[in-house]
Amino acid sequence: MKVLMVLTSHSAMGDTGHKTGFWLEEFTAPYYVFRDAGADITLASPKGGQPPVDPNSEAEDALTDSTRRFSEDEQGRQALASTKKLSDVNVHEFDAVFYPGGHGPLWDLAEDGNSIRLLEEANKAGKVIGAVCHAPAIFRHPESPNGDWFVRGRGVTGFSNSEEDAVGLTSVVPFLVEDMLKEKGGHYSRGDDWTPHIVVDGNLITGQNPASSEGAAKAVLQALAD
Repeated sequence: MKVLMVLTSHSAMGDTGHKTGFWLEEFTAPYYVFRDAGADITLASPKGGQPPVDPNSEAEDALTDSTRRFSEDEQGRQALASTKKLSDVNVHEFDAVFYPGGHGPLWDLAEDGNSIRLLEEANKAGKVIGAVCHAPAIFRHPESPNGDWFVRGRGVTGFSNSEEDAVGLTSVVPFLVEDMLKEKGGHYSRGDDWTPHIVVDGNLITGQNPASSEGAAKAVLQALAD
């Protein structure tokens, strides 16, 4: 079982002067779900090398069992520090692709030509595709084999408008994930703010927020087993 995890390379929160990146728990929780299941994991990002971690996700109140485990995990930290360039990745070598969130993907992965192409090829080949929190931003541009939007008619979730409002970034982000998924024809659903909500629609698996990251990864494993 081979899993590709794709992380953002973007570190600036718009023009606020604050830093962003990927949300640590949304990487570490799925990473250990996959690794503990025996998966061969490859990490990639648009620029390669060490992707930026959102500093807020390293704050004490954001830490979880998986992030603490990662802080002691030399193998994991070395893998994260040396991600492959997304342009060098052949998606056909993998069984599943998983995108952790954080605000970074709104700026780079949502618009990245290599990511768009990878998603279209993965979907066409029937690979399992997972994305959590802000990472469903990646579905803004990819098309399905029939030329329609990737998510049209499909069940999907992602960071909700009310959650974005709660963190005070509605006017900072380039677009709202919930609005975009609806505009592209996705059947968007959500749970209560900050509670786990995972949607499975065939080979497409999405999670609403950080609390959904472990469940989304487990759903990816289940889809691979089915």
